Amino acid sequence: MLTFANAKINLGLLVTEKRQDGYHNIETIFYPIKLYDVIEITAADVFQFRTEGLVITPDGQNLCEKAYRLLYQDFDIKPVVIDLLKNIPIGAGLGGGSSDGTHVLKLLNEMNGLGLSDEELKAYAVQLGADCPFFIDNKPVFASGIGTTFEAIDIQLSSYCIVIIKPDIHISTVEAYRSVIPQRPTVDLREAMRLPIQEWKYHIVNDFELGIFQKYPHIEKIKYTLYEKGALYAAMSGSGSAIFGIFEEEPYLEDLNSLGRIYYPVEL
Repeated sequence: MLTFANAKINLGLLVTEKRQDGYHNIETIFYPIKLYDVIEITAADVFQFRTEGLVITPDGQNLCEKAYRLLYQDFDIKPVVIDLLKNIPIGAGLGGGSSDGTHVLKLLNEMNGLGLSDEELKAYAVQLGADCPFFIDNKPVFASGIGTTFEAIDIQLSSYCIVIIKPDIHISTVEAYRSVIPQRPTVDLREAMRLPIQEWKYHIVNDFELGIFQKYPHIEKIKYTLYEKGALYAAMSGSGSAIFGIFEEEPYLEDLNSLGRIYYPVEL
């Protein structure tokens, strides 16, 4: 069985407090975008996980494999081969790994007739990572808490062109949180989203940008170059390092190839 695991962007990201359990409470809006990894799962005699495309840093068990192990320990599921064609950039704040793991859960649920509801799948997904449950419903949400408390939000950007530039910089979530100071939000993202997109840049921020931009001025340069190119709104997604721009129509950015790899999310 084949599935396409999409990425996401964060429309604003506020780090509101550090919790006693070591996690941070945040407020953000997750928005799905049409940039995909490809996952194929086939029956096998022995479990295997294989990957092609972008190189995945071997820093532990991949979330695709972890998703399989989570279901394997609770259900009588057969061995499979998981083939991942990696296209969503890594260490970019686009949720590619989280999406991959969550889509494996969904696919295994379907393949094995487990009958798990979306809420049950979310309970497994949160064991993979805080933003993983988002990819179960895969619709725009206002997320709070550690990023797992969702409230549906009506945002539609399909009439705009979203462009992403990913520099050759990898930022881990741990590194990003070291550079941010939690603070109570001064803006309600849900209210700010109702403003015209042209006004978002005055009200909607990503709290990670300040510290990340100080350490990596090249990433800041990308953001403001997108504004120079006519972006209505530009920001770093998640903990970085990818910068996205929202345009009224597809811009000419080929002269920006030196800044990083350029992605134009599109419908498959």
